[in-house]
Amino acid sequence: MLKTINVWLRNARAHALPQSMLPSALALCLAAFQPGFSLALGLLGMLGVMLGHLGLNLMDDYFDYRKEKTDYRETMAHEGFRARIGKCHYLTDGSTTLKQLGLVALGFCTAALLIGVLLIIMRGTVLLWIALAAVVLGFSYSGVPLRLSYHGLGELTICIIFGPLNMLGVYFAACSTYTPLILFVSIPVGLLVAGIVYVHSILDFEPDKKINKRTMAVLLDNRTAMLAVLSFVLFAPFLIIALAIGFQVLSLHYLAVFLTLPLATALFYLMLAYVRDPNRAFARRLWMGPMARWEQLKKGGIDWFMLRWYLARNLLSAFCFIAILTTFAVQL
Repeated sequence: MLKTINVWLRNARAHALPQSMLPSALALCLAAFQPGFSLALGLLGMLGVMLGHLGLNLMDDYFDYRKEKTDYRETMAHEGFRARIGKCHYLTDGSTTLKQLGLVALGFCTAALLIGVLLIIMRGTVLLWIALAAVVLGFSYSGVPLRLSYHGLGELTICIIFGPLNMLGVYFAACSTYTPLILFVSIPVGLLVAGIVYVHSILDFEPDKKINKRTMAVLLDNRTAMLAVLSFVLFAPFLIIALAIGFQVLSLHYLAVFLTLPLATALFYLMLAYVRDPNRAFARRLWMGPMARWEQLKKGGIDWFMLRWYLARNLLSAFCFIAILTTFAVQL
């Protein structure tokens, strides 16, 4: 049983859980100093978000595989395109079936929904509307009929789900109230999560375009426009935090998140270099943050992709960690 669970956690890309867990943890910390705070309900909200994240990852694989067999990346790599190889190996190698994938995805999502129902009973109908919005957007990310990720709206969908909806949901579950503070923090966080997906879409521009998957990068179909959008996604979060401080919604201490600005700048530079010359190599630097199995990734020939993915992830992680520490420093 444990082995099966481990396999499905790997298939559901549990390594990406920080994209939902850290924003949830930040929301929980922001709620911790509000009247009526419940650690148990806040943690339950976090668990629901993480289970929903795993379920949506598997649903994305399910719908992508039904639309276009996911071994197209291998085919493109053999044709000379610089394509990332490796999505849905557990389907393409025959170790599981599409039906099994659907059932497990449904299981994760059902568990998340049950937690949501319990929290709605405990905290009221505000959470119902947040949960409904998350369910509709999450299913529509790659599911029929909208397939938002196939029409250039995937990044915006991710921003809304993992930023405002995630953090508002956990915050309300924890303290049953709302303040403008959570909105000013959740939008920057949502943009940084969307940045991880948008970096994907730029790096996967050629294979996505070939199968007519209209990500935002494919929709723009212009290098200058791609980079302009990326600059907004990476640097607008800092502007929003500065505005929140200026309007006295956030304490001046939150300027500490600007310590992550070098990571955002480095990521933008690496993406600029990729757009201009995809074959240009860059070495990993220790200040870029943790990058697991780096030597293995280099041997596998996907370090060019993972260097940028890791950096986008580490930018989000560092931003959230510093915001969490700042929250406690301000309150204690």
